[in-house]
Amino acid sequence: MEVFFADKDLSPNSRRTYHQTLDDLTTDLGEDLAIDKLTTAKIRRVLDKRWGEAAPATWNARITALQSFVGYCRRNEWLRKDPMAAIDRKRVPRDQTKAIAYENLAALWSRPDVGLREKTLWKMLYETAARANEILALNIEDLDVARKRAVVIGKGGHREVVIWASGTARLLPRYLAGRRRGPVFVTNRQPNVVPADPDVCPDTGLGRLSYTRAWSAFKDASGGWTLHQLRHSSLTHLGEEGVSAILLQAKSRHQDPRTLARYAKPGIEAVAALTAEFDRGRRHRQ
Repeated sequence: MEVFFADKDLSPNSRRTYHQTLDDLTTDLGEDLAIDKLTTAKIRRVLDKRWGEAAPATWNARITALQSFVGYCRRNEWLRKDPMAAIDRKRVPRDQTKAIAYENLAALWSRPDVGLREKTLWKMLYETAARANEILALNIEDLDVARKRAVVIGKGGHREVVIWASGTARLLPRYLAGRRRGPVFVTNRQPNVVPADPDVCPDTGLGRLSYTRAWSAFKDASGGWTLHQLRHSSLTHLGEEGVSAILLQAKSRHQDPRTLARYAKPGIEAVAALTAEFDRGRRHRQ
């Protein structure tokens, strides 16, 4: 496992998930288990114990981590058989209510009890349609405030440009309050554990805002929404406005245009408006 992590180029989020999965496997099966004794039955026992009652997406994330590790072992000829071959993923139900109505978002980020940091972050996530980890990793040096854009590190480590609109443009200078270097989004108080230098604001000593804390703040304020829903909602609303698939792909930075099908499909509010517009009974009554 140590060789696997040393040799594997993983994003921070993937590395964290893989570590948790393989650490749990080691805890349950023992550090001294020979790799060629890693069987389907042993892995399934750990999966059922640890994640048998978890959501399908969580189960599937653990499967991905284990498949990656097992595949690495087989390529190095440490394993002859694939103990993951007989372990299936779980079907993840499609959520057709994932997009949040714009009116609900507007009401959320106009609330007086929501802080400036959260309003700025949520607006930027919605207006850029960027992934949350991309925006949270931004440094002030990455921003081009005058042109409403920033350079993020996207999937695969590629440098990509995201662009925001007037909502973020109004809030961002107020939130930065003259800061000119270091992380864009920072904690509200000094961290208990000193973070790495790139994650510390050199002017205030505040640490970079973590995904977990940002996710928790949005979930608590919104009553259960997720940060990813801001990206999904942004692209869905653009699709409902008739934005072409080519521009949606440019905005979302998806590599596979087939992934955009769910955004190009009109949401429930568009269907409701269509139904009301062509309601023959209502027009007859008028």
